[in-house]
Amino acid sequence: MIWSLDFILLIFVVVCAIAAITVKDLLSAVIILAAYSFFMALLWAAMGAVDVAFTEASVGAGASTVFFIAAVFKTTRRAKG
Repeated sequence: MIWSLDFILLIFVVVCAIAAITVKDLLSAVIILAAYSFFMALLWAAMGAVDVAFTEASVGAGASTVFFIAAVFKTTRRAKG
């Protein structure tokens, strides 16, 4: 494994996690969580766990993002407070 690539992916994962928690717009939080899931899939693939990476990409970045976006459009986009 290339440790610098793993470190860069880890930085992106941490930045996405912090951004998803701090953003006030729920749709933006969903998009950031999809990016988080995509970076996690890349990190799993870099570590050699291709089956986990495929599952993370299909379920995390795919299906759950669609469900979250549908839920956000059924509610309000802005968080209270």
